[in-house]
Amino acid sequence: MNTVLMKATELPNTTCFLNGEYLPLSQAKISVLDRGFIFGDGIYEVVPAYGGTLFRFEQHMKRLSRSLAEMRINNPLSEPDWRAVAMRLINDFAPTPASPDQLIYIQITRGVALRDHAMPPDLTPTVFVMCSPMKLPSLAQREGGVACVSANDFRWEKAHIKSTSLLGAVFSRQISVDAGALETIMFRGDFLSEAASSNVWVIKNGCVMGPPRDHLVLEGIRYGLIEDMCRAADLDFELRRITRAEVLEADELLLSSATKEVLPVTLLDGLPVGSGKPGPVYQKLYAAYQQAKQETPKK
Repeated sequence: MNTVLMKATELPNTTCFLNGEYLPLSQAKISVLDRGFIFGDGIYEVVPAYGGTLFRFEQHMKRLSRSLAEMRINNPLSEPDWRAVAMRLINDFAPTPASPDQLIYIQITRGVALRDHAMPPDLTPTVFVMCSPMKLPSLAQREGGVACVSANDFRWEKAHIKSTSLLGAVFSRQISVDAGALETIMFRGDFLSEAASSNVWVIKNGCVMGPPRDHLVLEGIRYGLIEDMCRAADLDFELRRITRAEVLEADELLLSSATKEVLPVTLLDGLPVGSGKPGPVYQKLYAAYQQAKQETPKK
């Protein structure tokens, strides 16, 4: 008991939002019968904020609404209210020159009920939001690229829902940890799906290719952003089924996520990708990404 209490007291006292109340993170509590705790019955979003400005917030809110609709959970807040909560937490977090960027984590579960697999109607959703520092890839990772390993995608077939049921992602990420790599690039049969916590992009002959938007892949917010950046840079962009052989023969491989932005993969299963160095398409997309951050309106 003392060990548990000690760990609780070591949590930071940064402000979080729980069910309509702002309180220190160390004091936030939920019921043990919350369906998010019992079943992982909920969804989440992670929104980056650069220098106090939320990045592609509208797109994150649209995905949050899509996930909630798939889960048959009503969205408990309007988009302006979500923005107000996020900005309150960012301002309370007080960005500094040493830590200028944050992540807003949003989690919504179905709510509290006696344990039963069926979805109880008319529950009040549990709403939790917190702010934490964002750690971006290092200069060495950007200049030299990162190593990944491949694995079969053993996860469920509703990957388009950003669900809190993340045990599959935990196992798949651990594959890369055990191999001393950054990420696990996964395949369903012969076709590319995604990485443990990132989308994967294949570049061949100047064309940027990714898996289609469907139920087998969580469509990252960077899907639309990368498409826009490719159009502006006069790069071909294509979403389709991509074979394992095409991945292995790629000129470049990229990861994308809120925390990775776009990141080059230069080793896959111990073998070099393309030239073994970050390529020209990565350089263009990374520069365009930084420009998009600078151009985000402050609200």
